[in-house]
Amino acid sequence: MGPGRRVRVAKCQMLLTCFLVLLLSLSVATLAVRAHFGDHFAVVSQASLERNPCEAMSHWVFYTGISLAGLLSLGAALSAAATTREAQGPLAMGFLCFALVFCSLVQVAFWRFHNPTQVEDAMLDTFDLVYHQAVRSPSRIRAQELAAIQDTFLCCGKRSPFQLLGSGEVDPCQGEKAAGEDCLQSIRSFLKTQQNIASMLTSAGLALTGYAMLLSSFLWAAVRSGRGLDRRGKYTLTPRACGCQAQELSRFTHSQGGPAPRHPSEAETLAGHQGPRGCLDEPHPLQG
Repeated sequence: MGPGRRVRVAKCQMLLTCFLVLLLSLSVATLAVRAHFGDHFAVVSQASLERNPCEAMSHWVFYTGISLAGLLSLGAALSAAATTREAQGPLAMGFLCFALVFCSLVQVAFWRFHNPTQVEDAMLDTFDLVYHQAVRSPSRIRAQELAAIQDTFLCCGKRSPFQLLGSGEVDPCQGEKAAGEDCLQSIRSFLKTQQNIASMLTSAGLALTGYAMLLSSFLWAAVRSGRGLDRRGKYTLTPRACGCQAQELSRFTHSQGGPAPRHPSEAETLAGHQGPRGCLDEPHPLQG
């Protein structure tokens, strides 16, 4: 495979990769918005507690996801435009965007590996605080927040063999509600699905950004070495007929105010049609 064919294949792969990166950025932005404004996360993070561990986690996930989605979109747009126009500057900027996203995703994967239950613990701790304050005190606000969480997750209370309700506590799950699913299990099931989606997007992001960086480096080196597909800036000189060259030189001399040249004779005209070699070997001098 020749150099030109390799560049052409790399360009097609780069455009396809940019399209997939745009889809990935849209998915990341959707997941970030859902994690911040979705009913399941919002009903827990917006609980009016003195210390809500889920609220800070929700803000961190939202801003991180939106930033990564923006860098992915910018890198894909710059790389696609630079690939079609063969521009070195946008290719380098696209490579920088992909590198930043790749490093950020490596940090996210490292954090998920060492803290796999941090998000789950934050949501369960928040629910525990709301639940205990709702059953131990006659606060109407806590009761409404607990009811909103239970209605959103379609669950009721929490069941534990170590749970003992005192005389001042009221069990929120009585009658038909007692047959509902445990809220702790419901929250865990919901978070497991969301974490699986986040892991898939992280893996896809690492693969796409890594491959996009390789393609960007190759195309940048190809454009710099002049192995692009187009012929901009490259011209091929073709020989002219002697008659045309003599006429152009005659017009130039006449425009400079010099004496008018004499017209070539019939023999000189026939000699001018001998081809480029005759023109180069026997040029016709200008006469005043």
